[in-house]
Amino acid sequence: MNKAQLVEAIADKMGGRQQAADAVDAVLDAIVRAVVGGDRVSVTGFGSFEKVDRPARYARNPQTGERVRVKKTSVPRFRAGQGFKDLVSGTKKLPRGGEVSVKKAPKGSLQMGTAAKKAAAKKATAKKAAAKKTTAKKTTAKKTTAAKKTTAKKTTAAAKKTTAKKTAAKKTAPAKKATAKKAPAKKATARKTSAKKATARKK
Repeated sequence: MNKAQLVEAIADKMGGRQQAADAVDAVLDAIVRAVVGGDRVSVTGFGSFEKVDRPARYARNPQTGERVRVKKTSVPRFRAGQGFKDLVSGTKKLPRGGEVSVKKAPKGSLQMGTAAKKAAAKKATAKKAAAKKTTAKKTTAKKTTAAKKTTAKKTTAAAKKTTAKKTAAKKTAPAKKATAKKAPAKKATARKTSAKKATARKK
């Protein structure tokens, strides 16, 4: 059975040949893309598709018997499921009408492929890094605002001190001038009293 015959076989169940062709193409495309990406596609009861890495090795040419070095490569591999094996071996019989029942896998039994695991790990690390960056930004913003507040408080306190000193200096300056004026007046009165004493003595 080729692809066209497969499409014809499921056309009645899918509601038309075009719908069947689209369904087959979509399924095959999804399987191929997942396996190329290193993920494992597992259909319980049917089988699993996966990518297998083959290391570099030496092989023998069957025609000449010459030893040939084979490079490292990756190949797709399909492993049939137990239900599929049982039907092929004959231990289980195919149903006469309807579809072959494929049991659903129990929860937690499906294994994630290596590519999917790597992608999930990358996403988790990216989320952690983003969370660290946001927390670092918040802490730096808090520090800068606290520093700004403290500097503003210091500058206002210094300004208040300087204005208080200036006002005190202004107040003390007139008082000093007044005392300075009083001092010459006292000297003049002292001179007048000494002059009166001298005239009294003469008399």
